[in-house]
Amino acid sequence: MERAKISNLYDLEQTIAKEIFDGLTYPWEALAKISDFIRKTGPALDKERYEQRGDEIWVAKSAKVAPSAFLNGPLIIDEDAEIRHCAFIRGSAIVGKGSVVGNSTELKNVILFNSVQVPHYNYVGDSILGYKSHMGAGSITSNVKSDKTLVVVKDGEEKIETGLKKFGAMLGDFAEVGCGSVLNPGTVIGPHTNIYPLSSVRGVVPAGSIYKNRGEVVEKQERNSSN
Repeated sequence: MERAKISNLYDLEQTIAKEIFDGLTYPWEALAKISDFIRKTGPALDKERYEQRGDEIWVAKSAKVAPSAFLNGPLIIDEDAEIRHCAFIRGSAIVGKGSVVGNSTELKNVILFNSVQVPHYNYVGDSILGYKSHMGAGSITSNVKSDKTLVVVKDGEEKIETGLKKFGAMLGDFAEVGCGSVLNPGTVIGPHTNIYPLSSVRGVVPAGSIYKNRGEVVEKQERNSSN
């Protein structure tokens, strides 16, 4: 399943968590490694640039954290990130450089690469969001199937048994998710792909495409910049 491989989704230079992915093929294999990575990396961070703000919580001094935000460890908030009012970070989270976690957004067991935006009423759980990806207002990752069975990633006739009960979505670099969309368990969205607002998405969505409805995915057309 080539389209779901780490090498086809992410620029690993755009995350402090690059080493988590060493030796892995698919990004969801990293979900179980997030907490241990934070516990190992946090104490070794440069104390001129990062400070410990609680039990297993490390925050860059250049990051902006609203007083009303809830932070729970293990957690790393990287440089120039912005954690806005009433954000709820439950733990096992890595927030990349320049990323925005907004009002009423909840994070749990996630990696946000650098410059990710989850700015309004988002739930992101057991997921990995690539460089400069963006989730529109009210869009969420659904991380547990309704029948509580293990998540399977599907790309057409191809299937991969993940062995995971909790698995939200993998967003490639520059992915754009429209407002009010639900990314069902095991969703993989390729880089530079747009998801229409109010979509219910499942399976692997190819890179460089537009997801309009299930079964209606079209390749992007290059636009003439002179028009």
